[in-house]
Amino acid sequence: MLVEERIYVLHTEVRLADYLETYENVGLPAQRRLLGGFLGYFVTEFGVQNQLTHLWAYEDLEQRRERRALLAQDADWQACLAVIRPMIRTMENKIMYPTSFSPIRSLPVSSTDEGTAFAWPQA
Repeated sequence: MLVEERIYVLHTEVRLADYLETYENVGLPAQRRLLGGFLGYFVTEFGVQNQLTHLWAYEDLEQRRERRALLAQDADWQACLAVIRPMIRTMENKIMYPTSFSPIRSLPVSSTDEGTAFAWPQA
């Protein structure tokens, strides 16, 4: 299993709400349908402003390549890109592999490891 981390920084004149609205309503449905493995989408409050980070899980690089190729051909995804791509100033992409002690080690993602977000302690 691997996790892809994608980090985008928007241009300062772009309203974050405009990007998120288009992505949530047009891009994300296409990505969820074709990529699977959606782990989350995050915005910053401190540090780099106008930064978005999203995480996707795949079985391996070949599965990622196949699914990203399907996504590139999708009309809904292309419509989303036409709107959001000009909003993005920088893009960074990382492929990360879990350690042997990571609570996320395989797909589907699930864990009962205490002390993790997957097994939040009961008060």
